[in-house]
Amino acid sequence: MKWLSFFLVLACAPAVLAANVIFIHPDGAGVAHWQAARFYLVGPDGDLNWDRLPATAIYRGHMKDSLTATSNGGATAHAYGIKVPASGFGTDASKKRPVAASGFRGSLMHEAMKAGIRVGVVNSGSVIEPGTACFLASVEKRDQYEAITEQIVESGADVILSGGEEWFLPKGKAGRHSAEGARTDGLDLIAAAKERGYHVVYDATELAAIPAGTRKLLGIFAHEDTFNDMGEAEMAALKLPPFKPGTPTLAEMTEAALNVLAPGPFLLVVEEEGADNFGNANNAAGTLEALRRTDEALGVALRFVEKDPETLLVTAADSVAGGMEAIGFVESPEKLAIASNRRDLNGAPFSLAAEGKPFESRPDREGKTHPFVISWSTLLDASGGIIVRGAGKKSEAIQGSFDNTKIYSLMHNVLFEKK
Repeated sequence: MKWLSFFLVLACAPAVLAANVIFIHPDGAGVAHWQAARFYLVGPDGDLNWDRLPATAIYRGHMKDSLTATSNGGATAHAYGIKVPASGFGTDASKKRPVAASGFRGSLMHEAMKAGIRVGVVNSGSVIEPGTACFLASVEKRDQYEAITEQIVESGADVILSGGEEWFLPKGKAGRHSAEGARTDGLDLIAAAKERGYHVVYDATELAAIPAGTRKLLGIFAHEDTFNDMGEAEMAALKLPPFKPGTPTLAEMTEAALNVLAPGPFLLVVEEEGADNFGNANNAAGTLEALRRTDEALGVALRFVEKDPETLLVTAADSVAGGMEAIGFVESPEKLAIASNRRDLNGAPFSLAAEGKPFESRPDREGKTHPFVISWSTLLDASGGIIVRGAGKKSEAIQGSFDNTKIYSLMHNVLFEKK
């Protein structure tokens, strides 16, 4: 009878059926960024992959002590489902790793790994960028780059793709992208990763050629970021493209990560850091290129969801970089003079295309193109209009007003759904 009772309890207990989650974080990108990207990439009547996501809500991103989110505080809210101070980096007000909204002491990614769910992080910036790092690392201060990188490698995440080679290597040791590393503790985290079973790649060609059946993947694609983090004038003077040649795009990294993690269950967090850094530098050409790459990654993820509906795709920023706005106008001598002066009448700076003229949209449904300029309100992050969008499993929950902590709740509900 005791054994019978035992099996009856097991039969009545709710089973946990894990599915897949892809969270894409276009850092710094508000709705105005996506409007500008639509004009520039597909035209005012066209649809981005971002537009194809059926679920939509208004994002509410305030911190415990700030109306505007920091990248690290916002990422911590996404990773733990709780409000934290703006200074938090996988930490709460006590500077310790917090108890998440589920009651687990650790992030959603930590809880997923403990449950046997595979995880991965992808970032076009350095490995230390908080949009992904806060899911795996907890530090008192954002500039503790050595500790952040060490915790990420030691976390056991199945996929780690980013820049930031400087923080993997000690001073005095050269790397593929670095004259020497920046670590002061003598650790060689690339060697440590190889000992842990990671297959290591360094450029787009190597990423495309990873062996079939790879289970642990570390990609290190730049000394710092995969993009040239600078303003328009400096980039033009140095004749540099927004992104560094030979580095994989966000879409290529996302596809490689999915190939390693699938069929799942898995949690993949992807960040396009360029949208934020270029926005904060008021670099319109760089921002538009970063958004193009984000939209390509969204296309990769959306195609995955279409093939595997047991996957949730959710995307949102946590703040708006630079207060970017697209301003379209009918050309006139007066308006062209204002644009060529690179200042609005109120003094707000304008960004123009490379030849010093307004940007040109792709054709509308009547085949007509339209000029526009990019206006900036700040070099900081702002609490602008941010949209949460999604597709796939449980994405119908994305509606109305959507607090930053609800990103975590939605992802947790999908990963740990009870049947």
